[in-house]
Amino acid sequence: MVKQFLLLVFVILYASVISSQAEDSEVISGEIVTGFRVLTVDPASKDNYFTVYRGDYIKFSYPEEFTSLAFSMEALKLGDMLSPKPEDSPFFKMKAVGSYDYSLGEGGGSITVVDLVRPNYTEVTADEAADILKNLKPFILDVRTPEEYQQVHIEGTHLIPIQQLQARIGELEPRKHEDVFIYCATGNRSTVASRILADQGFKRIYNLRYGVYDWVRKGHPYKTGR
Repeated sequence: MVKQFLLLVFVILYASVISSQAEDSEVISGEIVTGFRVLTVDPASKDNYFTVYRGDYIKFSYPEEFTSLAFSMEALKLGDMLSPKPEDSPFFKMKAVGSYDYSLGEGGGSITVVDLVRPNYTEVTADEAADILKNLKPFILDVRTPEEYQQVHIEGTHLIPIQQLQARIGELEPRKHEDVFIYCATGNRSTVASRILADQGFKRIYNLRYGVYDWVRKGHPYKTGR
């Protein structure tokens, strides 16, 4: 019995070390600012390589001497004119895992999009989410806009738009050791929110992988209005 217990402890500790090493080896580029992942790029170079999470909304920052530049990522059919300051430029949604070449003015590079993997993070389908809400009674967090919330939301939801989440993270501090269920429209913003909470030490995070619209399509109950 003692040997079995010691073996179990060893397995748990080993898994913890492996998980920690996996996290340490993962290098994600840029920083999250008001819900957007901002990547600092050198437009004079063609060797700008970044790694971001699926679901990230990315923006670029570069020296003002380059003024307005054209951005293009043909594989994802993305493109627009950018300004040096990210707050003056559009964002681009990274919806699919993979590596994608892009150009920015005369420069460019590649962006690798990966899934978020954390020991305290779980992606769930609509049907799995229904069981979680029924059995675990988690704190439910919607990270969409107030307008989207009024159109359709899950009963018992607390609304904090993704752009406000970092500034309002203190409101969620009492929930750090509770089950937290996060959703958005299609599963992208909720992935960003999950990363923010995971980095803040939240222990049990569930992300509705395909969003509230898939929840509705699968016939699960929802509310409208306030």
